[in-house]
Amino acid sequence: MTQAPQASRFSHDHVFLGASHDENARRTLWVVALTFVMMIGEIAAGYITGSMALLADGFHMATHAGALGIAAAAYGFARRNANNARYSFGTGKVGDLAGFASAMVLGLVAIGIAGESVFRLFQPTTVAFTEATVIAVVGLAVNIVSAFLLAGDHGHHGHDHGHSHGHHHHHDNNLRSAYVHVLADALTSVLAIAALLAGRYLGWVWLDPVMGIVGATVIAKWAVGLMRDSAAVLLDVTDAHVADEIRELLKSDDVRISDLHVWQVGPQARAAIVSVVAPANVSADTIRERLAPVHELSHLTVEYRTA
Repeated sequence: MTQAPQASRFSHDHVFLGASHDENARRTLWVVALTFVMMIGEIAAGYITGSMALLADGFHMATHAGALGIAAAAYGFARRNANNARYSFGTGKVGDLAGFASAMVLGLVAIGIAGESVFRLFQPTTVAFTEATVIAVVGLAVNIVSAFLLAGDHGHHGHDHGHSHGHHHHHDNNLRSAYVHVLADALTSVLAIAALLAGRYLGWVWLDPVMGIVGATVIAKWAVGLMRDSAAVLLDVTDAHVADEIRELLKSDDVRISDLHVWQVGPQARAAIVSVVAPANVSADTIRERLAPVHELSHLTVEYRTA
């Protein structure tokens, strides 16, 4: 009597977190703390000095503190629920959800800054240039430190899974959203400093709100890009690069692809369902062997039909 194979031999997990997940989480928490402290200082100083550029930077930083908090929470949630059976393909895309939410916050911030800046352009207010410049410089320093904390290795290591192994370069949209928020803060700080110096030494008071409008425009552009990329992951948009590689490897006289689905399930992980029509001498294991060079694949399902 032949013993039935144990299912455990063929089972596998669905943990598709990025290789640098925990390191990125630690970096993000440090940046949240730095941003929160600076946020309090800039908002207070903005009200005291009357600088729109500085006040915009402070409120902008406040929303970033919230968005960065979302990023940190997303890392924690993804790690705690990595093996939760409720999530069919794991929690590798939680970061993309957080990234999309952060992008929306970033877009709203840009609209708010632009609106207030236009108002101030037509109704100028008195600005304490010296005090405001000092605070803006400190804010820029905090942003630079935060950027260095987040700008390391963004997790460029592939996820090894039972079906195929390897390394490929992919972005962690959660870390990217945190990084973009910090860059946006740095940009508004630089523009604020430029406007304050021009106001103090050249008398160009109008430059303060103009710089607010310029900053809002750039931030809006970053927000749209981040929203587009994270939404693509959430909507399971086909990874064209991996799909083309699969088609190329299976291109032969004996195998025909009848259906193909390739989507992202984590920062460095892709899943694929490959339906093929092939002669009896070609098995599902043969298809897996042919696709072994596709290093991005972390979860492969082969549907096989005899020609």
